[in-house]
Amino acid sequence: MKSTTRALKEWNVAVNALATGKTIVLLRKGGIREQAGQFNVADKHVLLYPTFEHQQPDLLKPDFANQVETVESGWHPETIKIGSWAEITDVFLVAWEPAIAALFPYHIWNEKFVGDRLKWKQNQPIYVLLLRTYRLAEAQQIPYISEYGGCRSWIDLAEPISLEGSEAVLSDREYIACSNEIRNLMANPPKADGSQKITTLTV
Repeated sequence: MKSTTRALKEWNVAVNALATGKTIVLLRKGGIREQAGQFNVADKHVLLYPTFEHQQPDLLKPDFANQVETVESGWHPETIKIGSWAEITDVFLVAWEPAIAALFPYHIWNEKFVGDRLKWKQNQPIYVLLLRTYRLAEAQQIPYISEYGGCRSWIDLAEPISLEGSEAVLSDREYIACSNEIRNLMANPPKADGSQKITTLTV
């Protein structure tokens, strides 16, 4: 794939963590305006679109909370910097709290964030995404338009962005090692009665 318009919206602090190799994990349950009312993954290769409005330092581990500057509701920059894209290599649907807790070392959020996500729409699982992130050969500054707004995860940019010349944030060896640790954890999650199951989706 040489270019794409498809983008995944995520907090700026999370996009930076992915783009600097601090994490390969996103936890999602979707936004208010999600299609069919819940999160889903339909695209394997996505640009990473940073958002600022809903970032909350109190939902992040301290090292990441310190990177966040809160903004007023409805605020957005006039231009958005797109500097990276990702291949979503794995998707797990998890509703078992001990299994989510076991993922704690691998992502940027704190216990409050995880607890809030589990309680919100309790009949829906948390999506655990593993992402192989790439830095674009040249970061792009794109103008913000109203179609990019709203509480939803997926958008299509007005113009495609080239992926040619991108470089992986983590080496093959590093990504395989980290992703395999998480895959093994998801295959053998903590159990209370042996009845809990984690669903693995094919992207």
